[in-house]
Amino acid sequence: MEVGEGDRFLRLLIEHSDDPAVLEETVRAARSKSELVAALPVEETRRHTRALVRGVAAALRGGGPGEDVLAAAGRLGSDRARQGVPVAAFLDGFQAGRAHLVRTLIAEGRRAGVPDAVLLDGVTRIDEITTALVHRMVHAHRVAELEMARTVREGRVQMLRQLLHGESVPVLAPLDPSGRYHCVVSDVSDPEVAARLEAELSAAGTALCGLVDGRLAALVARLPDPRGMTGGPDGPLLVAAPPAPPAGVAPLYALGRRALRAGAAAGLTGLRELTGLALLTAAEGEPELGALLAAELPAGLDPGDPFHVELAETGLAYLDHGGRIEPTAAALHVHGNTVKYRIRRLQELTGRPLLDPSSGAAVERAAHWWWALRRWLARARS
Repeated sequence: MEVGEGDRFLRLLIEHSDDPAVLEETVRAARSKSELVAALPVEETRRHTRALVRGVAAALRGGGPGEDVLAAAGRLGSDRARQGVPVAAFLDGFQAGRAHLVRTLIAEGRRAGVPDAVLLDGVTRIDEITTALVHRMVHAHRVAELEMARTVREGRVQMLRQLLHGESVPVLAPLDPSGRYHCVVSDVSDPEVAARLEAELSAAGTALCGLVDGRLAALVARLPDPRGMTGGPDGPLLVAAPPAPPAGVAPLYALGRRALRAGAAAGLTGLRELTGLALLTAAEGEPELGALLAAELPAGLDPGDPFHVELAETGLAYLDHGGRIEPTAAALHVHGNTVKYRIRRLQELTGRPLLDPSSGAAVERAAHWWWALRRWLARARS
């Protein structure tokens, strides 16, 4: 069916189906009504929401949902089952997103003078289409659940989920109750990418991998060489905790999730050790304290001055490289004398030395400067 002058509701939906603001509001509505959906990465919800909104628009234009639209709904139901989201939870999110979208279209239609009868007809047609989509989603979810229930793998993944959530559960193969395993966490939710990473994590030795809280997690006896993993140093961020017995991995899983969020906010990639992210994780967990340091130590710098931003970036790199000029210069691709000049100007403007080996609190001073400069630069860049 072509979009005619009389079908003003359809034109409204088509105009809004690619509106980023409407998409984000619909995503927020879906996540606000389901804790389990909200626990998934936001891009996962956004990807499915975009496909379904466009699918509904295509179905309205064509007089009903085509097989491609139904297939997209089926993939949503199947993905949620494999991510451990119960059917009721993901339907709560779906219905909340649908309700928000319909309310938006009605409000926009009334502002544009679309007659109530036309709006009612449009909402009725959307309900018919979404009912068909829900049937396909529920069917695909149940099929996926049945398939997983028949496999040994799902039992093992369920054990992994219980261990990481701190539940008391018998430790069965492939894990050894007396063994020690690195808890690895990630933000990877795409099943295909997760499958590739799982193969790489398992190649080094005994491993148990699966989607926990919608993201790939694992317990591995040995960590693989980061250089040989998907994407290498530029691949997906994974955080690996020190080895611990299966019964003691739950606190490390929670801590790893915190470190993952801090590392992602800092733009880190690749496989990282949890202990190497200790300061970053602690700093990210106390934003107000970091803001106080950023207001005090670099107080002489102007966030609106590009040269001052350059000075702060140099100071941070200088601290990251242990106060050594040449490594800092190499990292910034400048001459060593440029680094010396910038550090001198930074210290003149702030009235404080970056490093003071003679101080009785040299380590604390360096850590405070590092924290302050990171927060100051984040504010300046925003």
